[in-house]
Amino acid sequence: MRDSVDRFLTALEAERGFSANTVSAYRNDLTQFVQFLQVEQGLASWPELADTHLTSYLLSLREREYASSTVARKTAAIKSFCGYMVDAGELRADPSEGVASPRVEKYVPKAMTQAQVDHLLAAPGAKDGPEGARDRAMLHALYSTGMRVSELVSLDVDDVDLDAGTACCTGKQARRRVVPLSSGAIMALGRYLSGARDNLARGADEPALFLNHRGRRVTRQGFWLILKDYAESIGSGDVTPHTLRHSFAAHAIGRGQDLGDVQRILGHVSIATTQVYTRIASSLSDSASIEDGQAGELELVGATEAGI
Repeated sequence: MRDSVDRFLTALEAERGFSANTVSAYRNDLTQFVQFLQVEQGLASWPELADTHLTSYLLSLREREYASSTVARKTAAIKSFCGYMVDAGELRADPSEGVASPRVEKYVPKAMTQAQVDHLLAAPGAKDGPEGARDRAMLHALYSTGMRVSELVSLDVDDVDLDAGTACCTGKQARRRVVPLSSGAIMALGRYLSGARDNLARGADEPALFLNHRGRRVTRQGFWLILKDYAESIGSGDVTPHTLRHSFAAHAIGRGQDLGDVQRILGHVSIATTQVYTRIASSLSDSASIEDGQAGELELVGATEAGI
């Protein structure tokens, strides 16, 4: 049964152009599904699959108190896989046709005020050694470009041109784009590259821009932990890398930057996805005027995490 899943995942990546992250999520979801069918339901082959098995599986997820968004994602993976199996002739009928996807409430994106971002960017200054210089460069680069965390940690040294003030990152479906760096990011990156990175590299031949204490590329999980520590140090423990992406876009639009330019920098295919930030920018501005720049993080309805 797992062989069929592997063929499906290969098709997603090769024929439909799904990103590695999406394929990985599908792999985890379908592996869990197969384990349930084999262990809990005693299935030995896919032709035995019926809608009752799917219903039992989804009920088991609810009993384990999975979030509705997670159940919806797992349901989507199963439906996509069943459709593939029908097309491949391994299933006569699609047992997932009558299975409804759970209703998911809209994701509530969060943006930080400019004052909060400034405090966060300054936080690594209290950390001695090359890690402090690296962390400052990472935070500045992330906020000044609105990159996704996967794009940030995938940067190589050759992807950054400090003379031109740009960085070239790889987004969804391997689309490359050049993004401008702020003066603060250029300065922070310059300081990091002038000596701190060499100390972390320890002579290793590693192309990655941002290195951990072992001289290897900083991972997504590693950056999340770094960001979490700094966020907690300024009293904003629920900040995520995507919070900085939201904040960059909202602040850029709030300063009057062209919506099309923000769309290009973020790598959005549709400008409609970027337009949500006009509302976020307005809300941040209103809050700042009411509370004199001391507003907490704002919860703003309008877009899904996956879409922006």
